[in-house]
Amino acid sequence: MPHLTIQATPNVVITHSERFLKTLNQALWETGHFKAATDIKSRLLSVPTFLVGIEDDEQAQGFIYAQLKIMAGRNDDIKNQLAELLVNTIESALCDSQSGRATLQICVEVEDLSDIYHKKILATCPEPITDIFI
Repeated sequence: MPHLTIQATPNVVITHSERFLKTLNQALWETGHFKAATDIKSRLLSVPTFLVGIEDDEQAQGFIYAQLKIMAGRNDDIKNQLAELLVNTIESALCDSQSGRATLQICVEVEDLSDIYHKKILATCPEPITDIFI
């Protein structure tokens, strides 16, 4: 926790995806709302097939959709602050790299993780069983 999933249409230019994710993780970490930097997990997914509106055949519109899932217990003010932070960070990180061919929308949703959420960290995996007795 938290989990940040970014979906981007192909007309969004992200020149260095790892640096982009690191920038977002760093911004989230600096809020002070999370216990450890390694708790923040992010991923970037391409959306190869998309349509904005009903007549954007030239794909002059594109979007970035960010979904941040956090543990329950934070109030709406904190969630709103996190959403605004992500919008601003995404805009700052990507604004200069865009081609200008497409108008981009940045959408952010912050929601609580399910109450049923388990996590286990594997530092070392147990040795495999090599002897099987029948």
